[in-house]
Amino acid sequence: MIKVKFIFPQNYKFNTKILGLIDYQSAILNLIWSGIIFLILNVIFNSLNIKIFLFIVLVFPILIFSVVGINGENIINVIIYMSKFIIRPKLLIYTK
Repeated sequence: MIKVKFIFPQNYKFNTKILGLIDYQSAILNLIWSGIIFLILNVIFNSLNIKIFLFIVLVFPILIFSVVGINGENIINVIIYMSKFIIRPKLLIYTK
């Protein structure tokens, strides 16, 4: 029997993902966001059509960004980078 050896470079970053689509941190963030939106919509609105429409409008864009990603980054890192840029924009623009 022939054994195949895989050689991974030291700087290779191995990310575990759910079904190969979304990493666990983003999935947990999406679950928390979806739960909060679901609870708020149930308290405020009575109509099922309005609840479904608002749930789709508020949850699916974040879910799509989590699955597709921005240049392979997960959604949590993007949020951190954006918040750092909003707080101190000159620091990230002028550093080399």
